[in-house]
Amino acid sequence: MKVLSSKVGIRWAVSLASLLCVNHASAASCPDVNHEALAWLDKMSHSAHEVSYQGVVTFQLGDDMQVMQISHSVNNTGASESLTQLTGQGARVTRVDHPLDCIHPGHKLLRLSEEVSLAEKPAGTAGPKDCGISGHYQFSVLEGERIAGRKAVRIVIQPRDMYRYGYVMELDKKTGLLLKERTIGRGDKVLERFQFANISYTNESIPTDSVDVVHHASHPAPQGHANVGSSAEHYPAALWDPGWLPKGFMSTEDASGGDRRRTYTDGLAVFSVFLEILPRDIQAGEGVVRHGGTTSYTRGMRMGGKPALITIIGEVPVNTARMVADSVRWVE
Repeated sequence: MKVLSSKVGIRWAVSLASLLCVNHASAASCPDVNHEALAWLDKMSHSAHEVSYQGVVTFQLGDDMQVMQISHSVNNTGASESLTQLTGQGARVTRVDHPLDCIHPGHKLLRLSEEVSLAEKPAGTAGPKDCGISGHYQFSVLEGERIAGRKAVRIVIQPRDMYRYGYVMELDKKTGLLLKERTIGRGDKVLERFQFANISYTNESIPTDSVDVVHHASHPAPQGHANVGSSAEHYPAALWDPGWLPKGFMSTEDASGGDRRRTYTDGLAVFSVFLEILPRDIQAGEGVVRHGGTTSYTRGMRMGGKPALITIIGEVPVNTARMVADSVRWVE
């Protein structure tokens, strides 16, 4: 349940609701921008605050398939959602009354209607030719499949560099809701699949019978700190940062991950960087675990003469995670 709920949560937090928006005027001046595709992504990002639905989804990573029941309701005060695992542990993740005026950074990167001037962008965050997300991905729009009985439009998303994955998305033609997605790795290999098996648009909630474990999701406090164990050294949040990020990735929060975590998104992919200063030396080296499109990369190293453990978790290739980990450094 941990991998599945975190992956679905990341994808929906970014794509449907793991700072700045696409500059529409700049995108218009770029010759290789698919405005139809960007309009569909804009509609997809709004669907979380406008559409109530419930249904069953399948989530496949290699030979492992899990099934979840999903309920998402929107009213005048906010959006609530629950994800209930129908296989495995039968756990449930809930989020209640998420404010409609709280727009996640990933959503803003996909919204053409929320413009900011390029002068407001932090150094290094503007894409090639200042084309926003189109500077990092190439888009095309095709006729889609019928998913869960709904007509869909297909958005093919290809990365312009080696630092991110590609995607094939099927969006509901009427609502823009993400009905199906494939994450594409090197050699056009499908790393994972997400798809609605059935869906209905309704405000009715899903019964909670037979749920063994319930996890309540919430936003961390804006200036909160991660709970650092007694074996790790506590240190100010502002003292470290990755010195390199793939172009287009930007922070999703203002140090809300405390002194141990930073989270970044380019509007489609999300990854987090964790830093732990250790009380004793460990052998230098690295470890990699890949589960579908999610990479977990860990590296032991020394920072400022102290042993440290860097961990990257998210939807990026291993080489990207390695380069980000290598770049983590203390800042003044």
